[in-house]
Amino acid sequence: MSKPKNAVWRFFASVKLALIVLIILATTSIIGTLIKQGQDHAKYVEEYGTGLTGFLETLELTNMYSSWWYIALLCFFALNLIVCSIERLPGVWRIVVMNNLDIDPAQLDKKSHTHAINSDLTSDDAVAKVLQALKTTGWGNPKSQNKENSTLFFVQKGAWTRLGVYVVHLSILVVLFGAIIGNLFGYQAYVIIPEGSATENIYLRKNKETVPLDFKLKCEKFEKVYYANGMIKQYRVDLSIHDPELAAPYEKSVIVNDPLSYKGLTFYVGDSFPLQEYLFVVQNHTNNSGQAFRVAPDVDVQWQGTDVTFRLEDLQLDQDGNLSSANALFASGTIAQPSKLQIGNEGTVKFKQSGMDFSIYLQQYQSVLLLISKDPGVLAVYLGGSLMVIGLFICLLFSHRRIWIHLSPVSQKKIQILVSGDSNKNKTGFALQLEKLTELLNQSLSDTTVKKTKKS
Repeated sequence: MSKPKNAVWRFFASVKLALIVLIILATTSIIGTLIKQGQDHAKYVEEYGTGLTGFLETLELTNMYSSWWYIALLCFFALNLIVCSIERLPGVWRIVVMNNLDIDPAQLDKKSHTHAINSDLTSDDAVAKVLQALKTTGWGNPKSQNKENSTLFFVQKGAWTRLGVYVVHLSILVVLFGAIIGNLFGYQAYVIIPEGSATENIYLRKNKETVPLDFKLKCEKFEKVYYANGMIKQYRVDLSIHDPELAAPYEKSVIVNDPLSYKGLTFYVGDSFPLQEYLFVVQNHTNNSGQAFRVAPDVDVQWQGTDVTFRLEDLQLDQDGNLSSANALFASGTIAQPSKLQIGNEGTVKFKQSGMDFSIYLQQYQSVLLLISKDPGVLAVYLGGSLMVIGLFICLLFSHRRIWIHLSPVSQKKIQILVSGDSNKNKTGFALQLEKLTELLNQSLSDTTVKKTKKS
């Protein structure tokens, strides 16, 4: 007699409890979707008002996924799942490893699928026909047992598939472990880097606290890619990492679905903001010389080693600070009056001055917002996801199928062949397999008649 389990164990072994916790987790996840997470206090006050914002922040609904109660809920669900698995695993394991020959032949007639055949063959000939039929239908290598002038064969497929559900349980636990580790030891951060500049610090999104990097992150270039109709197709940022541990800088072009990952940090493209600094490239095509400058508006610039000076003025900006056009005052040689050239953003103008061919190119610099994620549990989440796919594949596509064939004498000249079996899933498909085996036996056993057939 098994020892009765205590009330705490029975509580956590309840499947109803698991369903309730899942419903609570799903409900809180919906709340976390409706309420933007990790925003500034001022933004919540602006959207919800002071009173409601205080209530939301007290319950940590504005930073829900790293709150103590949400992590406690995940742990509670994990404990419930562990206890449920431990409670039911021994029974499933007994089915997987049980001696299926240790069964009363009278019980076989009560199985879900049963067919009986009478034959006047000798016992040895009938056994040979049974073995051949099993082999032909893909049920080779059966176990057998002789007892009281009768022979019992047993063969099975997919006994291990009964453990598929525990692979799914394990995968959920691994995912939960990864999520908890990520919430406890990970963070979300950001940094704004102007083109051509570098930083050694990032800032937490929840409180703007500075987090130092042990390497230098540089924004080499920012580019917008457009569709033919002028709409933005994607942002692309050329980043480089300068780390004393590297023999050379690590460079990568980052787009929306292809972030940069380095030392446990993942950098995503967030947004861009125009700077009032400009790339101004001068080309002298007559003597094949050129120079790139980073300039501010309304400042005279001298091209060192030449007699060229220029100035950027009369900028036309939209409401977001993006440049549409500007005037460039350009002078070279002894010319008394500089040329006034209108040029647009990312535009090129060619012209002649002092007997030489020049061109200028203008592009507005951008500051790039990078969103940074540190999630030390992400590998566990990926592993858990892979295990879940495997577990679901086993549970949905495979089944545990068992067949017993019992040969027993019914008279001095006749024997009965009882074909019986069951399956824990896809019972219709299994019934067809058993019928195919029975029909093959019926054809191979000479002078046979089918006595009875039972289907569930």
